[in-house]
Amino acid sequence: MSQSPILELQQVECRHDNHVVVQSVGFSLKAGESACLLGPSGCGKTTLLRAIAGLEPIYNGEINIHGNLCSSAQIQTPPDKRHLGLVFQDHALFPHLSIADNVAFGLRKLSRKSKARRVEECLELVGLEGLGERFPHQISGGQQQRVALARTIAPKPKLILLDEAFSSLDTHLRRSLARELKELLKSQGIASLLVTHDQQEAFAMADYIGVMHRGELLQWDTPYNLYHQPNDPQIASFIGDGHFISGVIHKDMSQAEHSSDDVPMVTTALGDFPIANLTNNLGKASCKDPLHCTHNHQYHFSDHEQVLVLMRPDDITPNPSSSLRAKVVHKVFRGAIIEYELELANKETLKALFASHHDYPLTQDIGLDLDVQHLIVYPNKIQL
Repeated sequence: MSQSPILELQQVECRHDNHVVVQSVGFSLKAGESACLLGPSGCGKTTLLRAIAGLEPIYNGEINIHGNLCSSAQIQTPPDKRHLGLVFQDHALFPHLSIADNVAFGLRKLSRKSKARRVEECLELVGLEGLGERFPHQISGGQQQRVALARTIAPKPKLILLDEAFSSLDTHLRRSLARELKELLKSQGIASLLVTHDQQEAFAMADYIGVMHRGELLQWDTPYNLYHQPNDPQIASFIGDGHFISGVIHKDMSQAEHSSDDVPMVTTALGDFPIANLTNNLGKASCKDPLHCTHNHQYHFSDHEQVLVLMRPDDITPNPSSSLRAKVVHKVFRGAIIEYELELANKETLKALFASHHDYPLTQDIGLDLDVQHLIVYPNKIQL
């Protein structure tokens, strides 16, 4: 028997004054699942999280928590009646209370002995055992965030909402804490929804990511699928690092230079890429073998149509003896890897990530090999 969702949104719309901020959003979360709402500032992700928490009304649609209707155009259950936890960016700890008393704040109904035992359990879960007698100003920012998490999970909620909860921490700590939190909440059977603008934090935290743009949920999917199978060019350009290069569709094989198989091609400055079943309405190709791609039905491509082809850094590897050449126009040393911006003969650019022992100077002409496992093609008329 399938598990019922802890959280379910259906066609949710939010407005500020008559301005639509969130429109037609729907997704669900089950116990133990971690998800992120990812997008730039102003995309509506925080408004949506606040609506789930009961801090914002919704104009249309439904929000169901634990199978109960909590928000609609006519209903708005108060936040304290939704039986969920909230973690904010600023930790919101009480400076005059000890760490233990901060964690115990939401446990008023328990006896003193049960409360102390639960506080000890929660501090141990977040790696702060033995620090209960200290005060917030006596611990680091990362430890303060762990206290906020311990306080949130202490009442044993089935759903936790996190509003940019790690953004005040340094990058390494933010991502490591997100990964630890995912494992912790999964072990406790707690569903979580994080709002963030940091892709790597979302990848570390989430089983599912919802990419938002101008109030719309463009795609709700696994991190892997968002990277390799984006169903929208906005997602393709936002998730990961990649550059679009121009291409031309050829259904007539005589128009493509190196086609030995009877399959349509997309011709680019990097060469010809076979794409199967081009007579269908096509959008993207997800292919472990580029000669046997599969496609969705979002777009229809015509013979000789101008298209955009997404090239990811992991599609490109160095090969000094290759006839495919590019010039180094920018580079950033990142320790184990060097990030390169490469310019092709037609002035189109690519991004590549090479192991740092492949250290090429600026303006050097280098050879490239391609390992395109997921071919992603969009109409050239789309505005990015």
